[in-house]
Amino acid sequence: MKANPTILTLSVIVSLFFVSFTTKNDEGAYQTEINQWHKKRIEGLKSEEGWLNLAGLFWLKEGENTFGSDEKNDIIFPKKAPKHVGVLVLKDGKVAFKADPNAQVKLLEVGTSPEFVFEDGKTTTMEQGALRWFIIKRGPKYGIRLRDLEHPVLAHFQGVDRFVVNESWKIMAKLEKPTTPRTIAITDVLGLVSQQQLVGHAVFEWKGKTYRLAATDAGGGRLFIIFKDKTTSHETYGAGRFLYTDKPDEAGNIVLDFNKSINPPCAFSPYATCPLPPAENTLEIRVEAGEKDAKMH
Repeated sequence: MKANPTILTLSVIVSLFFVSFTTKNDEGAYQTEINQWHKKRIEGLKSEEGWLNLAGLFWLKEGENTFGSDEKNDIIFPKKAPKHVGVLVLKDGKVAFKADPNAQVKLLEVGTSPEFVFEDGKTTTMEQGALRWFIIKRGPKYGIRLRDLEHPVLAHFQGVDRFVVNESWKIMAKLEKPTTPRTIAITDVLGLVSQQQLVGHAVFEWKGKTYRLAATDAGGGRLFIIFKDKTTSHETYGAGRFLYTDKPDEAGNIVLDFNKSINPPCAFSPYATCPLPPAENTLEIRVEAGEKDAKMH
């Protein structure tokens, strides 16, 4: 019995439509996933713990450091701060805070003893009005990181431009661990060099060529990669971009989703102290995925 050509043609059309619909539906689901992820990313930047409200970075000298809005202080805070907030005393890697009785400063955490606001790497946030500050340590240096929860940038921020979401930039890689434990030198924007544990190299292929990216520990088994590529200093930020990955599976397979490549904090504020990509993490390709330069400063 001969098959009806009309029925065959309709069958082929229905099959092609189904494949096309499924493919588009999958692509749409992935784009939605990335867009939702990016929305949370923007919300994080604008949050109280985000990078958009940074209002200052002040390095402490050994001994007493007076601070407040009065220009006679060692460290000058914004005008909205009291003229004299208090004194921070740096001694032997510990920072004690002596508040001015009229400043009405609150301590927001109980991570240290009441006497010290920085001790053994633990820091306590201090608050006065819309201002919050805490102590950071970078190499041998200790400083105040200041936030302003009413920072004008928050009201003017329009988001971050991105490349068009392209699922081909979601790449399966293999994590190659070092045969013996080793560290990798990471330099930050201050010129300070730190040795960080090398988890391994994420090895992947792109258009028939093999590339390797050194990865450090992001916590919880996740990896952290800082990289540059041929878009750096053109469409994307000049100091490179960050990429976080999920935990590799038991076989060492790992997904590099370059659509989740993000600007480092330094792209948003001059008061951040970002690590820079190691030389081996310069890719000789254009990674046209993820965030473009925020162009904030």
